[in-house]
Amino acid sequence: MKLILAIVNDDDASNVMDELNANDYRVTRMCSTGGFLRAGNTTLLVGVEEEHVQAVLSVIEARSRSTTKSISSSQVAGMSYPIEVTVGGATVFVVDVEQFIKY
Repeated sequence: MKLILAIVNDDDASNVMDELNANDYRVTRMCSTGGFLRAGNTTLLVGVEEEHVQAVLSVIEARSRSTTKSISSSQVAGMSYPIEVTVGGATVFVVDVEQFIKY
């Protein structure tokens, strides 16, 4: 069994969850905050058998958009000029599950 932890943009979280649920994958949603821009994210937890990992990753990739955003460089380096950064998309970890218990 595998645990997929997907950190997605708040704007994309509902679309990702809806598509996963439509494909009979159960998802736990947790609110989280990114360290770089201090922006709201959503961390999704999906436990699946190994043969379903690629299908879940495909849904996450298809429903997570990345865009560019202009921010003040003072948020990054203490200076004050605009820079563009990529935001959104998804950061995904796939980890082995040693034991799964459901009560």
